[in-house]
Amino acid sequence: MAFPNTRMRRLRATAPLRGLVRETELRASQLVLPLFVAETQPPSGRDREPIESMPGVARLSLSAAVAEAQDAAALGLAGVMLFGIPAEKDEQGSGAWDDEGAVQLAVRAIKQAVGGLLVMTDVCLCEYTSHGHCGVLRSDNTVDNDASVELLARTAVSHARAGADLVAPSDMMDGRVGAIREELDGEGFAETPILAYSAKFASAFYGPFRDAADSTPAFGDRRGYQMDPANGREAVREALLDVQEGADMVMVKPALAYGDLIRAVAEATKMPVAAYNVSGEYAMVKAAAAAGYVDERATVLEILTSLRRAGADTIITYHAKDAARWLAEQT
Repeated sequence: MAFPNTRMRRLRATAPLRGLVRETELRASQLVLPLFVAETQPPSGRDREPIESMPGVARLSLSAAVAEAQDAAALGLAGVMLFGIPAEKDEQGSGAWDDEGAVQLAVRAIKQAVGGLLVMTDVCLCEYTSHGHCGVLRSDNTVDNDASVELLARTAVSHARAGADLVAPSDMMDGRVGAIREELDGEGFAETPILAYSAKFASAFYGPFRDAADSTPAFGDRRGYQMDPANGREAVREALLDVQEGADMVMVKPALAYGDLIRAVAEATKMPVAAYNVSGEYAMVKAAAAAGYVDERATVLEILTSLRRAGADTIITYHAKDAARWLAEQT
């Protein structure tokens, strides 16, 4: 019916009416908090080494990571995603599959201290390699896909052995999901799910993360294996391939500029979809809020709601703890 019989504003008049017809729900239990865990105590001796480009985020000692996980559980977050900062690096990134490495130690400590919280692990080599790339190199300094896949599978098994609830390969090597699934099954971890970073783009939004994880490539860039931001159909194809190889969930990363692809991947795969609200997206909001340009609370909740509206079932975000507190205040 045309105006005046149809008045869209009728159901916007009050908060209860708006709540009655709200289409998208955002809950703390849909959020995952990333944590950067250092293998050794920072030089300062502090348990938390602030990351300048990510206000409020720090590299953590093992005890500080456990404390963060306890906070996450108390706030009702779904889980934490662990990234390791090794004491030493080498050409192969061997610290990634060290059973006494940063991630493995943190998994065991958090699982022992915090019940009911999902502990997820990022599976990649970039934080562990001396050159900063996500795999091992050939003599011409290009990444050797198949040799890297073998090491990624070994890393995933090491995380599962430590007690990880879910492993998440982020390297963008071809065939790594299938190799990880085969290795996990063969080592007795058939029940460990895989969250594949399926559509991970070579993005300008990753800068602060590379400060946090000390993973900036020593030369070149990652465009040879991460996706071109201009490609949408390719993102769907990547996700479908990962599903065929045995992924239990798929991811789109970054999130804020990729809502169209979150929706496309969700519709094409019919699988649970995660979106990674990455470091640069976090840092932009923090900087704008610090300058007084935006209301941080309103902006963060609007961004996270938009990702849910686009089709994300799970959101990995550095805003997770604040968002959980703000959501609790609304109830």
